[in-house]
Amino acid sequence: MILDVDGTLWDSTGIVAEAWTRACRETGFNDMTVLPDRLKGLFGKTMDEIALALVPDAEKAVRDALMERCVIYEQEALEEDPCKICYPGVIETIRELAKRTALTIVSNCQSGYIELFMRKTHLTEAEICDKECFGDTGQGKACNILSVMERNGFTKAYYVGDTEGDRIAVRQAGIGFISADYGFGDPKEADIRIDSFDKLLDLIQDGN
Repeated sequence: MILDVDGTLWDSTGIVAEAWTRACRETGFNDMTVLPDRLKGLFGKTMDEIALALVPDAEKAVRDALMERCVIYEQEALEEDPCKICYPGVIETIRELAKRTALTIVSNCQSGYIELFMRKTHLTEAEICDKECFGDTGQGKACNILSVMERNGFTKAYYVGDTEGDRIAVRQAGIGFISADYGFGDPKEADIRIDSFDKLLDLIQDGN
């Protein structure tokens, strides 16, 4: 099972919105306020896509500088915050699922974000055996899903995500899609839909 982070495992948008607003204003976008609901519509995209959506008229060098500062301030804010922002039952469910099947994380996030999530939740490689992200590879979610599957010898997998972008990437990778309907997005279709993360326990029994 391959897991998304934002909108699937936790909701960091409240913390991140304040950090990004500060970054925008210090980069010259003095009137810009980034709201949590805006981030919910952007999370799941690559950082390049998010930058283009935030400041579409800016030159690429300006967008890159803005996102670099956003990432720095976001990381600092999340490190300082206790991050009690997981959806109900996420940590307990992951620990139980890890006894039944291999769990990995693939996200379009920046480098270090998955590691931060694991530190804040006290999850280890005993529960999350592998991870990959856009920030580390420069590749989109479909490619990173396939990379994780190949190096772990997975012949089949389900991806748990919450956005239409997740669904598209999963179909490109040729695996099953479980829609986290409590998350940020509204995928057009899914093999399975869950209304809370702990429902995954009903789907996986003893590795099957």
